[in-house]
Amino acid sequence: MNAPPPARIAVVGASAAGLGVVEGLRREGYAGGLTLIGDEPHLPYDRPPLSKQLLTGEWGSDRLGLRGAAAIEALGLDLRLGTKAVALDTRSREVRLDRGGAVGYDALVVATGAAARWLAGTRGVAGVHVLRTLEDALGFRAELRPGVRLVVVGAGFLGAEAAAVARGAGAEVTMVTDAALPLGDVLGPVLGGMLAGVHVEHGVRIVSGTRAGTVLADHGRATGVRLTDGRVLDADAVLVAVGAVPNVGWLAGSGVPLGDGVECDATLYAGSGVWAAGDVANWPHPRTGSRIRIEHRTNAAEQGIAVARNILAGPGRAVPFDPVPYVWSDQYGLRLQIYGRTRGTDTVRIVEGAPEDRKLVALYADGGRVRGVVGVNMPRATRGYRALVAETAALDERSVA
Repeated sequence: MNAPPPARIAVVGASAAGLGVVEGLRREGYAGGLTLIGDEPHLPYDRPPLSKQLLTGEWGSDRLGLRGAAAIEALGLDLRLGTKAVALDTRSREVRLDRGGAVGYDALVVATGAAARWLAGTRGVAGVHVLRTLEDALGFRAELRPGVRLVVVGAGFLGAEAAAVARGAGAEVTMVTDAALPLGDVLGPVLGGMLAGVHVEHGVRIVSGTRAGTVLADHGRATGVRLTDGRVLDADAVLVAVGAVPNVGWLAGSGVPLGDGVECDATLYAGSGVWAAGDVANWPHPRTGSRIRIEHRTNAAEQGIAVARNILAGPGRAVPFDPVPYVWSDQYGLRLQIYGRTRGTDTVRIVEGAPEDRKLVALYADGGRVRGVVGVNMPRATRGYRALVAETAALDERSVA
């Protein structure tokens, strides 16, 4: 028999993961007190379109909402938007708030996500942007116009997507990466080279194998980027897309185990009545035993639902979170999809299509076992290989369609 559910559950973080928790709890019949705390003033909204449809102007901000106001109202939440959690006391089981006062709980979910990483000394410099929140995206979008000289620092998913959108807006784009190729660490040299070629064809200048050292400014406005090799790139605007750091500062001294995020067990439980979900959760993946933290939309929603079920089951009956990670990226006319993990694999085998056609499916394996699949403009075929990732199947002729 399951233990009675906690009488009061608090969720800190009102994005996809936090929403997944509260919706999951209500869907499973939880009728207790449920508080959702978010530091942004908005109802939960979707972040992937910030670097895609919102940035292009295809969507307005009114289309980003994950749920309408009526659906949120129907959840019966104690909703605290525009409110920041500043400290946690696990002995008294209270979350302290920046507006004063505290929220008590019997179970707590930390879903505070991650914050964009800045280059040192660039906060407050006009023309320097990050891309994490709705306000970030609107501010950056205002810079995009024909002829503006944009330097994108970082060539991961976010930097590459933003570069593609900026070229579409007519900006002169230079993308800086310390890797050999954009997304080279994720895709490997063949697919990374294909992607680099697409960017170059669209007019992006790629500066690889070096880092951005300093953003140059005049009268408080960015004028360029000095690279660590001494070169200077003139710029009217700079986008810093060099990753994110988990929002755990408010948990200092609470006793919650911290490292690269909230360190949970395989069920996403961190002890002392505290669970974690989304970008901030760091847990040992059951398939590999290695700790991971995933900053992708699909993972956030799936973890939120998993945590809701595990809270109701109780720590003794909770089950490990064992996903096949999924992420997608839109760049120019390309739709890239990735199931599983590709970093650190030792073999890449293209099993359908070809890079020159910009339509393909590739399997990524390590030790002869399939760990990930990447598809380019072949969504149905790519999805068909997901099972091989879930099974960590042998990379043999049976893996080839």
